[in-house]
Amino acid sequence: MDEIFNLKDFHVSTTKELKSVENRVRNLIGRSNWGEEGRYKEAILRNIIKRFLSPKYTVGTGFIVKSINGRMECSTQIDILIFDSNFPILFSEGDFYIVTPNSVKAVIEVKTNLRIQGLKKAVKKLNDLGSFLNQTQLLDKNPFIGIFSFRGNYRPNGLERRITSRILDGIDEECFINHFSLNENIFIKHWHGDNVLSVYNIKELSFSFFISNLIHYVTDEYIENESLIWFPEDKESRKLFDIDLG
Repeated sequence: MDEIFNLKDFHVSTTKELKSVENRVRNLIGRSNWGEEGRYKEAILRNIIKRFLSPKYTVGTGFIVKSINGRMECSTQIDILIFDSNFPILFSEGDFYIVTPNSVKAVIEVKTNLRIQGLKKAVKKLNDLGSFLNQTQLLDKNPFIGIFSFRGNYRPNGLERRITSRILDGIDEECFINHFSLNENIFIKHWHGDNVLSVYNIKELSFSFFISNLIHYVTDEYIENESLIWFPEDKESRKLFDIDLG
């Protein structure tokens, strides 16, 4: 008897899980404790990412410290930091880590509602962090650099005008951010070869595509031959527009 598999529903369930738990803390502590609510949402996303990654990768929060020409520099605090556990760790306490750039696989900025908290500000902060990593000359592979928002009132109609200027205003020269999830529907990917940001409307799959692309970037194993498992829908048919970074 043939089995019936529904990979799309499996990936949609990740979105539904994230949406179902996002307001649990707010329901108990109210709207006045934004900091604690934000940390809770970071923990939710960290725990889901951990399910998909090999134990050789550590998922936490913290800082990156580097040495340039004998001078020490430290990054801003990173909401979600993913690094290869085979490398030495400068400091660790619980889920808090301080590491060096050569171990870093991914950095993610997490927002509750990106429209309220400011897309331009988030882009500038994370793009500066990408520049910080790029200057080390130690990385043999570009890390995953992403912005993840649980909510955001970004609808397809009029989206190009509303987000293009905010994203471009947050980038000084080069765009180091390679993935955005503005809400459960709007996903953005940076295609370095064409130097564009492609904006997609993939209903209830933006969170899943964000995580699947993260896995693709982080793991040493090439998963492209399993793309139908990790990417259950052709996003190119869902593309809204491109943002030219040239």
